[in-house]
Amino acid sequence: MTPDSNGARHRAPRIQLVWEEVQFMMGWLCPNECLSSLLDVDLASLRTRGYQGIILDIDNTVLPWAGEQVDDAVIAWVSEAKAKGFRVCLTSNALQERADRIAAILDIPAIAGAIKPRKKPFRQAMELLGTTVENTVVIGDQLFTDVLGGNRMGLYTILLDPLATKELAATRLIRRLERRIIRHMSRKGMINESAAQRRLSGRRQ
Repeated sequence: MTPDSNGARHRAPRIQLVWEEVQFMMGWLCPNECLSSLLDVDLASLRTRGYQGIILDIDNTVLPWAGEQVDDAVIAWVSEAKAKGFRVCLTSNALQERADRIAAILDIPAIAGAIKPRKKPFRQAMELLGTTVENTVVIGDQLFTDVLGGNRMGLYTILLDPLATKELAATRLIRRLERRIIRHMSRKGMINESAAQRRLSGRRQ
């Protein structure tokens, strides 16, 4: 056996281990559903399956990044959710003052400065809602905050396409990695191919 072949033989298990770790991480990043917008969320189906609480992101989920005006259709969606018996809470990395203003418009509580994907804000949201891991849904537009945080808690996660391309510079960088991960998950059949193509086709700034 040559030195090169011996080195390759020892590298193979390490490469396999790295790949297994990547696949494990992909599981944490894979949403249960991948939808275009909040209005596409099937509230009736979620209620039928026993879900009672909804944890909502703010920026690029409820309204465009740094926005203040909530669309009437979103207000109506939240009202419908409450009418169907859901308890809804905003959980965002946004500052408290802004989160409170948006929460007041929607007449729901808010947790700000969440630093998702930490588990703590999701636990706080469930305490506010009086729900459990088994009956709570997380809805947001980012894999590394909303989906990762929700999946770490064992919650049902729904990934939405971002409402706008305007975002923090750091978020735009993370979006590049998101796109690579979404392509991989689509190829592996982990998420719906048409949903992946729809999200990937969006032109970002």
